[in-house]
Amino acid sequence: MPLLEKATHQQTRTYNSQLVLRTVYDRPEVSRADIARLTGLTRTSVSDLVAELIEAGLVEETGRGPSSGGKAPILLRVAPTGRHVIGLDLGDDPFAGVLVDLRGRILRSAARPLDGRDGEAALGVVYELLDELIAGRDRPLLGIGIGAPGVIDAGTGTVRWAVNLDWTDLPLASLVGERFGVPVHVGNDSQAAALAEYTFGDTPRPDNLVVIKVGRGIGAGLVIGGRLYTGDGSGAGEIGHTTVVEGGEPCRCGSVGCLETVASVRAILLRARHLAQRHPESALAAALAPGGPGLGPEAIAAAFAAGDDVARTVVLDAARHLGRSIAWLVGALNVRRVRIVGEVAAFGDAWLDAVRHEARDRALALLAQETDIAFGRTHAGTGVLGASALLMTNELGLSLAR
Repeated sequence: MPLLEKATHQQTRTYNSQLVLRTVYDRPEVSRADIARLTGLTRTSVSDLVAELIEAGLVEETGRGPSSGGKAPILLRVAPTGRHVIGLDLGDDPFAGVLVDLRGRILRSAARPLDGRDGEAALGVVYELLDELIAGRDRPLLGIGIGAPGVIDAGTGTVRWAVNLDWTDLPLASLVGERFGVPVHVGNDSQAAALAEYTFGDTPRPDNLVVIKVGRGIGAGLVIGGRLYTGDGSGAGEIGHTTVVEGGEPCRCGSVGCLETVASVRAILLRARHLAQRHPESALAAALAPGGPGLGPEAIAAAFAAGDDVARTVVLDAARHLGRSIAWLVGALNVRRVRIVGEVAAFGDAWLDAVRHEARDRALALLAQETDIAFGRTHAGTGVLGASALLMTNELGLSLAR
């Protein structure tokens, strides 16, 4: 084992600068004296580091705070528009992206449909999306965060295997970074969703959290002890490709009966289309008829809410399969807060109740009773906000844990 090396002066200064920035970021406003107290740094060091952050456009003064007897302190906050960040969610179709400020406020959104494209063609869609988001910026770009499906080597930004996009060992971070000339960080899209929910969701933040993203595919993001857990091989949370139906439908991963084949939005659409053809009296059949609206998640959700028997069969069966997988997570991890995000939220509380019921029936009663399963709070932009947070966490040294 190599000996640990003493940190250089520059490494120490970088660490301290990130510590100060993190302290400012985690609070609406804070004084230099409070930063020194919270970090243990000297007031002189804090003043020097704050001056550098102000010059870099990352921190700004907001005025004077209340006096405690002496001179009123000058308050600081992160400069929201000091940098722009791009976040991409490649986990669903269409690919989605946002341009945000440093507080996660969405300034611009864009989307590009895949239209069945994968491999090199799908990479071209990524470039088109980024071209649109980058055009017309009026602030420096901090970098690009990308949430991609599949097993991701976050250290190198390589997509080791994305089943639905036919990407294998794709150096996505390098390719995008070389093309656009900015730092790029790539993570699993479900792990990015967990980061979004942890950062922008419930308050106060829990120590442990499971976020399950259900859309075109299914994956879980795990926050354990205030830190994103990715596993030894970066594949933690790949529950979508575990077998839940013996001898079931073929999956694109090469196996059969995977959770994605019975509980994803894609699976719901395929089964709904199949059953609608056998039940012409169903509202789903009417949606497929010439002149009908077509059979998308919204049409199925509307039929489900209206009590259509075929829609209820399809949607509730999918919910029960997901509930069983959640029960395994409850038993394995005993994480008390489980949040579900993604397109599946369109199916509403009745779908969620079926998930809860199945999970609680299949897990140890004591653990199940203590587990809160609910929709997440960041549905509108879970993936893209998580990808943005991924970039800021890495580039600014921000920490999940407070």
